[in-house]
Amino acid sequence: MSQQDRLVIFDTTMRDGEQSPGASMTKDEKVRIGKALERMRVDVIEAGFAAASPGDFASIQAVADAVRASTICSLARAVDRDIEHAAEALKRAERARIHTFIATSPIHMKYKLRMEPDAVVEQAVHAIKKACNYVDDVEFSCEDAGRSDVDFLCRIIEAAINAGAKTINIPDTVGYAIPDEFGRTIRTLLDRIPNADKAIFSVHCHNDLGLAVANSLAAVANGARQVECTINGLGERAGNAALEELVMATRTRTDLFNISTGIDATHIVPTSRLVSSITGFPVQPNKAIVGANAFAHESGIHQDGVLKHRETYEIMKAEDVGWGANKMVMGKHSGRAAFRSRLTELGVTFATDAALNDAFARFKELADKKHEIFDEDLQALASEAITDSVEDVYRLVSLESHSATGETPAAELVVAQSGVEHRSKSEGGGPVDAALKAIEAVACSGANLLLYSVNAITQGTDAQGEVTVRLEKDGRIVNGSGADTDIIVASVKAYIHALNLLESGSSRQHPQNDGV
Repeated sequence: MSQQDRLVIFDTTMRDGEQSPGASMTKDEKVRIGKALERMRVDVIEAGFAAASPGDFASIQAVADAVRASTICSLARAVDRDIEHAAEALKRAERARIHTFIATSPIHMKYKLRMEPDAVVEQAVHAIKKACNYVDDVEFSCEDAGRSDVDFLCRIIEAAINAGAKTINIPDTVGYAIPDEFGRTIRTLLDRIPNADKAIFSVHCHNDLGLAVANSLAAVANGARQVECTINGLGERAGNAALEELVMATRTRTDLFNISTGIDATHIVPTSRLVSSITGFPVQPNKAIVGANAFAHESGIHQDGVLKHRETYEIMKAEDVGWGANKMVMGKHSGRAAFRSRLTELGVTFATDAALNDAFARFKELADKKHEIFDEDLQALASEAITDSVEDVYRLVSLESHSATGETPAAELVVAQSGVEHRSKSEGGGPVDAALKAIEAVACSGANLLLYSVNAITQGTDAQGEVTVRLEKDGRIVNGSGADTDIIVASVKAYIHALNLLESGSSRQHPQNDGV
């Protein structure tokens, strides 16, 4: 397959996606997502921003160790320190890419960089040449290219390719572009830059106007051969182009896009649910491809048409993107071997037998409450087991709640704080409100509750409820998650998880807020 027939899928869920307020991921969670992306056969995985924090550095190293089939990438500003950190973090990767960037729009150069255009070109060339000393695969991004002067873009991109950049990324950093306009920009660059044929042109579109996927597709139609995207469209502000939508749009409309990706689409839905579970960002029911209603038909006319001939109202097969696929229903009679095997297939492994035994015990406890346990339940169980493996400040010991018609709901619980048990009782507008107030009576955290969300993990009245709690304190935002067949218990787990994240102090720092 020639370069012109192949569309490279570059996933930045773990870098740009994590910049969504409250979407921070632990190292182990990033490894789980990395393995899921590898199973999907994603070409390039941007695992983080190595210079951003020690946590990001360690996460990139861990993903590089765990994922061998995909190229592992680290973002780096066009400065020596960032590039050195990226190179060090990627040392053990089977295939490594350094992705360096500098702003190219007049407003960014004048007010943010405070640099003249000549100096910007010089710094970009220096950074690319330095990165080429460490890896063979260097990508260069023109930050805020959507608002940059085309003549200047031609100049800096030509210099970047001559310096050794193999991929040139044109980001619509602030989501300002319109599809027709953005497509023309890509075509103009490809036509005007003398050495454009020496590099793959890429796009990274933000969704501020709801046009990230449309702009990306317009760019592909005009010659871009890499798209940068995220699972579920996760990302800062309004998010990024959604990987699942880009992949299925190009696959469904081969009459317009004479290209193909190497993506195994059957892993799209499981990966979407994994990312949603880890970040605490639920997928809206009407979300394309991965939403619960994406392949649902309520209209009688639609139902009749689908029954007679599926393609009357469905342009894709649900099973092609992972709906109903990869399902092994497990229950209380399932053994340890089947449990371990299914979790391994889902990309979940445990460092020790003790950790596996603990997770298996949780599985058996859940199986006593729930007749059938699905992959989504196992993902949530694994997330909880991994979260609880860390020594936390707060731990739920016991919980009793009371709610009756005409009476004020109340909750009484015992919470261990640094190993010391505290009993607390509170009333509230409902049993969840009462339980969370009882926890706060012990913690006195002073945090602001920004979000409380409940989603059923699977169907049925015995489904586990997955609760997300978002807390803010002193400008730091964290997402806590918890799952249980009892919504009140799940809520308490989520709140305690969030409190422990606040206590951990491992705040993720971004040297540059927007990046690309």
